[in-house]
Amino acid sequence: MENPHEEKQAVLLERIIKNVEKCNESIVELNQCLGEILQSNEVSITSALFQNYSRNVVYNLEATKNLADPK
Repeated sequence: MENPHEEKQAVLLERIIKNVEKCNESIVELNQCLGEILQSNEVSITSALFQNYSRNVVYNLEATKNLADPK
């Protein structure tokens, strides 16, 4: 004769394991999404740096009267 408490515990343990596996899958997916967001932010930061550099170059050329007219 099997112990009914042992059967309940086995069922509960199985449910816990399945839920932990689902949680782990969700965390892995979240990490991938966060990685993509961080990479996208790096591109945005780089773009902003180049825009600022371009504005600074134009400003300095205008200030030194070395800005040539576009052809």
